[in-house]
Amino acid sequence: MDFRRVKEYFSWLYYQYQIISCCAVLEPWEQSMFNTILLTIFAMVIYTAYVFIPIHIRLAWEFFSRICGYQSTISN
Repeated sequence: MDFRRVKEYFSWLYYQYQIISCCAVLEPWEQSMFNTILLTIFAMVIYTAYVFIPIHIRLAWEFFSRICGYQSTISN
């Protein structure tokens, strides 16, 4: 795949993003504010998933291990 096609593809994706989110009708300062808020929310979701999902998986594993009768050799 050549560089031009990749650039055109990302350009097309960005255009689709602007159309779907209605950013095309906003002024430049409104676009940057909207994109900043959206990026901040996305970053918080990723961080929260990174921090809390492993904890929940471990707790679910311990819960179902006790229900199924498997006893871990690791003591808390």
